[in-house]
Order: sequence, then C-alpha cells, then structure tokens
Amino acid sequence: MLRVAVVGAGPSGVYTAQALVGQNTVPGIRVDVLDRLPCPYGLVRYGVAPDHEKIKSLQGSLRTVLEDERITFLGDVEVGARGLTPARLLELYHAVVYCVGAARDRRLGVPGEDLDGSFSATGFVSWYSAHPDAASERFGLDRPGAVVIGAGNVAVDVTRLLVRRAAELRPTDIPQGALTALAASGVRDVHMVARRGPAQARFTTKELRELGTLPGTRVLVDPADLAADPACADPSGLPAVNRRNLEVVRAWATAAPGDGAGPRSVRLRFFLRPVEILGTGGRVTAVRFERTEPDGTGGVRGTGRYEEIAAGLVLRAVGYRGVPLPGLPFDAARGTVPHAAGRVLRDGSASPGEYVAGWIKRGPSGVIGTNRPCAKETAASLLADAAALARRPVAPDPVAALRALGHEPVPWSGWLAIERAEAALGDALGRGPVKIQDWEGLRGAAREGDRPGGIPDPGSDIRNPAGSDV
Repeated sequence: MLRVAVVGAGPSGVYTAQALVGQNTVPGIRVDVLDRLPCPYGLVRYGVAPDHEKIKSLQGSLRTVLEDERITFLGDVEVGARGLTPARLLELYHAVVYCVGAARDRRLGVPGEDLDGSFSATGFVSWYSAHPDAASERFGLDRPGAVVIGAGNVAVDVTRLLVRRAAELRPTDIPQGALTALAASGVRDVHMVARRGPAQARFTTKELRELGTLPGTRVLVDPADLAADPACADPSGLPAVNRRNLEVVRAWATAAPGDGAGPRSVRLRFFLRPVEILGTGGRVTAVRFERTEPDGTGGVRGTGRYEEIAAGLVLRAVGYRGVPLPGLPFDAARGTVPHAAGRVLRDGSASPGEYVAGWIKRGPSGVIGTNRPCAKETAASLLADAAALARRPVAPDPVAALRALGHEPVPWSGWLAIERAEAALGDALGRGPVKIQDWEGLRGAAREGDRPGGIPDPGSDIRNPAGSDV
C-alpha cells in the first residue's frame, strides 16, 4: 500500500487526491488530506465572497472527492514551524504533496501603509469569510470614504461587499459579526484605483458587471481615463475578456448623470499610482497618488502630477505571494517551491517523496479550475515514482502516529459536526447556515457538536445588537 499525505484541503489538494486514487496503474493508494483548519475546501470556503453562491457550490464536488473511502480528511493539523516538519512527514508517509497556496498578500511599499485603517484585502476577505485567524479583526467602517487599490477580482469583491446592503447578505453564510458591522457601516463612496488603464485591468467581465447591478449604488468612470488609454481607441488587438471589460467600463463612462443614482457610489479610477497613505493621529485620512500615463511598452510612467483621495479605510488588493515552509526549499523571487513537473527540487535534484501542486507550485495565477491540470501533472510524477517510493518504510498507522506526536486531527465526522453546528447557529439567528468564526467554536463543534441536545457556544456570532439592519 502506498500512503500519501496531501497538505492542504483546498481545490489543488482535493484535485491531487482525486487524481491519485482515480488512476488504474498503481493499486492500493491511500491518501490523507491534512489541513491546518478544522474545515476543508480552502479558498472555496474562505476566499469566495458569500454572495457568490454559484462558485461556493463547488464545495459539493470537492465534498464528493473527500468522501471517497480511499481518502481521509485530517483537519486541525499544522505543518510548518509550529507543527509537523517535512522531515517528520516523510517518516509517516511514502510521499507528501504540498498544496499550501499563497497565503501572504503583496504590500504596496509606500509610507503610511501601516496606519490604522490600512489593511490588506486578504485580511478583509478572511474576516467576512469567517476565517478563524481573522475573528478578532476590526475594520474602520465608520467613515464615508474608502479606497481599494487593485484591478482584479479580489478588488471587485471587496468593493462590492463594502457597498452591498446588509439585507442582501443576510441569506448568505456570512458570519454574524461581519454582517452586523457591515449593516452599521458608514462607507458610502468607494474608489477602486488602478495604476494602469482600463484596457489592462484583470477583472473578469462577470465580476465587473456585478458592480452595476447593486441596488442603490452608482458606478462612475471618468471618460478622460478611457481617452488616456490608447488601447481604448482600437481594442481589436486585445484579448476577448479585456474587450468585454472595456465595453462595460465605456457604458458607465457615458451614462447619463442620473442613471443608477443612489446613496452609494463606486468610482473606478485609472492611471493612478499610490505614493503615500496619509493620516492624522495614527489613523488613515487619505491616499496620495501620482498620475501615470502609458509608456508605449505596455507599462506606465509617472507624470509628476499628484492628487489625494480622502478615505478612512484603505484596502490593498495587489496580489498574493507564497510563504516559505520551514524545511522545504523556496524561491523567494517567485514565491514558489522549486520543482520539476511537481517534484520538489533540492539543490537542483528531485527530492524523493516530496511534491507540490497549486499556487505554491506555479504562483498565484489562474482560476479554481486551473488547479485541476496542475494537480494531474503532479500526480502523474508521483505515480511514476511509486515503485521506488513504496520500498521506503513508513509508520504503519499515520493517524496513530500523529496522535502520539500530540496532534488531535479533526476527522470527516468532525467536519460534519461543524456543518450541523453552523446550521443550528443559523436557525438560532433566523438565517440559513452561518459560519462559526473562531477557533474555539470550530474545535468545540468538531469535538462536541454531535453530542445530544445542543451545540457549543458560538460566542459573538449569535449577538445581534437591537435595531441593526441584519
């Protein structure tokens, strides 16, 4: 029997497990899918916006894979500096596939970035997605202006959540704490700012169009930004998605002054590069930008002209980076683990039994479906090495070995108990299932939630201040 550990229960990890057990060339494979969280599904649970039910429904297909009898889910098992080392994992398994994603956001590298009120969009997404690491986060939603820096789907998501009405979020699984805070939000004017032009933005058109469908919210675009982008004059050479994006942006730029008027606005700004986040008393008050212009090579250059946008909240959405995993080699420039077709490279040579898939393999690129061929390539490499891997002695019972090392893995039944606890929490709030937001609540639900007569105390998730619009 070949025992494989897959580290990470997001799409790349699940697709890797599926590819390993779904082949016919190497019989008897057993896969343990380990995750730091007590819950599976990775960014599908903790990165997809709560109002994107269609994308979130992918959890159903991931669930089917994890329920395969040849696959075992083991949650609340940390791998890294505070948990299992890669060397120790190789004592328990014939092969280990690391699917740990790209957990760190990129910084702007400008003065004032650490002022109160300046956050990563990653942190904001984690907060409204109920990631337990973000349970104690507090975002300044008391001021009318907000600036979102970035021109991709994450920027669109956080912008949409800032202006969407709480009544529209109530039917989703958004945690009660985030719902209550957004209901009381004073944010009314969100500037989504990009350093390049509209033709270079990386939104998907479906996500972009959603901004124009929000009740009570008007989307504003300065026609001068389109005029400044040469590609707007003749978009025929652009990829199809960029051409469609331009059509959407152009419609907003030419809309009549009263079209879509409402109490909230989203302003798409282009050709602005952040140079400083300004503040008073340690709190963000504005962002200073330099106006840019096309440089003729697809990039932009500064013009020496500046402007400021008032804001009490700044969210940077300028990409992700992989994080080094102690014990594994790491390419700091690319933010990935060096590999050849998924085989981890140490000093240029393949390291027996160590593999990578997903963003830690190829960088933060593509959509959820991109992980499938990536996982298949890595699985094919592992399967080609299977005969040699199976000759190495490993622990007869990895789960027992994990417990002996002091870990208490949350099994699939524990995850099902969390699901039941979240359904019960939603019932108590008069909502559908509501995510439990903190580590204590998740662990308590996993280990005690199936006891007769009750669920663990979910703490702040059930508190709903009287009169709030939730």
